[in-house]
Amino acid sequence: MLTDQDRIFTNLYGMFDRSLSGARARGHWDGTAQVIAKGRDWIIDEMKKSGLRGRGGAGFPTGLKWSFMPKESDGRPHYLVINADESEPGTCKDREIMRHDPHTLIEGALIASFAMGAHAAYIYIRGEYIREREALQAAIDEAYDAGLLGANAAKSGWDFDLYLHHGAGAYICGEETALLESLEGKKGMPRMKPPFPAGSGLYGCPTTVNNVESIAVVPTILRRGGDWFASFGRPNNAGTKLFAVSGHVNRPCVVEESMSIGLRELLDRHCGGVRGGWDNLKAVIPGGSSVPLLPASICEDAIMDFDWLREQRSGLGTAAVIVMDQSTDVIKAIWRLASFYKHESCGQCTPCREGTGWMMRVMDRLVKGEAEIEEIDMLFDVTRQVEGHTICALGDAAAWPIQGLIRHFRDEIEDRIRAQKAGRTGVLAAE
Repeated sequence: MLTDQDRIFTNLYGMFDRSLSGARARGHWDGTAQVIAKGRDWIIDEMKKSGLRGRGGAGFPTGLKWSFMPKESDGRPHYLVINADESEPGTCKDREIMRHDPHTLIEGALIASFAMGAHAAYIYIRGEYIREREALQAAIDEAYDAGLLGANAAKSGWDFDLYLHHGAGAYICGEETALLESLEGKKGMPRMKPPFPAGSGLYGCPTTVNNVESIAVVPTILRRGGDWFASFGRPNNAGTKLFAVSGHVNRPCVVEESMSIGLRELLDRHCGGVRGGWDNLKAVIPGGSSVPLLPASICEDAIMDFDWLREQRSGLGTAAVIVMDQSTDVIKAIWRLASFYKHESCGQCTPCREGTGWMMRVMDRLVKGEAEIEEIDMLFDVTRQVEGHTICALGDAAAWPIQGLIRHFRDEIEDRIRAQKAGRTGVLAAE
């Protein structure tokens, strides 16, 4: 169990002062100039040593990502872009950072930008996050007034400006290249890669896109050392992590815990357990709506980290844990996700544009039991044709929940189809 002295986010629940003076009292902005004085190479080496993997879903090593930025400028400016477009259904961790502990993010943005040679960073915040934007902007204004941003930021000798940009609520803009397009004032549609953002990103300049949590943990990692952060979790799954637990638990919450914590321990310790007891558990989506669900039989021994969940053909994603008890119509739950992804597809790639609609329409009929049993395999085949054949991962995100449903709850789908044919209404979906 993570002890309080090892927690990076000390005001996650808004119990204390979120202003600059409150943040400083909790140890933030402490010796920022000295950290920067150690130089870019030291910062990137410590980040590599920490084992931090991106907290936005993909889990790419953060220090390695930073090292892809050109060492010397060719005349083009460098940019850091912070992805605060937290639109994954079930995910609500970054909003707690922005509204209750915003200075962790601002200080992290300064240090990370220095490490990448960027004099400017943009925070792209989700359109629906009105209060979070206000809290973050107030914190940025405070930081400017205190000399922590702007010319000679935090007396480090580095000039740095931080801009907050409000999105318009499109899920696709959470994909890094669609986010860059939107930031440039264009339609939020993903770009082909290569070129990768580190070579040609925002305005055609070297750019790194990082998640809010990935940047907000940076100052504490550098103050305490990469080895300290790497001491939590299993090898290759290091550090502390924010888990956002929702659904059928007694106390839904966002909590900072050690990586590789057991799922049952996480739910029992912080959420008061599954509603109706552990035996009432039906399934868990472990990492936000785009990863395949796990049935209760696997959840008993589940370990919440990237590698273990990948071995189970699921994923940690954003660590948004959605808990479903036995009262859940799991077919209808996955249909709801299918309709979401169909709605949010940008339509650029044919497999995604056509496939998301096709999958949703078959799911429509599966929910009602009006399909044929042979269509289950056909639907699975279509998910495989969408998966991996699109510019961005939205096609995968639409396909994976359906694959998980068929893999683990096929008998329930078949039973509903048979019940519809036999006129047994008790098995059918709730209206």
